[in-house]
Amino acid sequence: MPAITQASLTDVPELNVLINSAYRGETSKQGWTSEADMVGGPRVDEEILTGYMHDENVIILKHTDEDGYITGTVYLEVRHPKLYVGMFSVSPLLQNKGVGRALIEEAEVYARKYNCDTLTMTVISTRFELISWYERRGYKPTGEIQPFHAHGRFGEAKQHIELIVMEKSI
Repeated sequence: MPAITQASLTDVPELNVLINSAYRGETSKQGWTSEADMVGGPRVDEEILTGYMHDENVIILKHTDEDGYITGTVYLEVRHPKLYVGMFSVSPLLQNKGVGRALIEEAEVYARKYNCDTLTMTVISTRFELISWYERRGYKPTGEIQPFHAHGRFGEAKQHIELIVMEKSI
């Protein structure tokens, strides 16, 4: 039975593979969320994920299939009164099958649990299909634009990239 639960340190290697397969490399191009043509290098690594697991403000949710394999994940960070939603990843082979929808709905459950009244995220401004997907789930652009992370921690931009901030009140 598929389930969404909180990830733990033992999940780090599998999460690392899943997240990078959803965002980067040839495998990511099998889905519709790939950033491979815009950003090079890994999206995340095991060291970063391990650090998240030790951060009391961070929750990483995992969606597992009936065999216990992680098929989707989302990073949540409590930033009162908002809950930041990031690193939203679904296996490229399983996109458009409800895994992402289930994870985003569970993020709202966690927002309420942590007394957050708004979910907030950043999305690459040229990812129109992704922006539309979030809009269909109630997220709206705030008008705020942020630069792509220049520190290289989330990969190296192959072109000029801007991030739009989207939010949903609950």
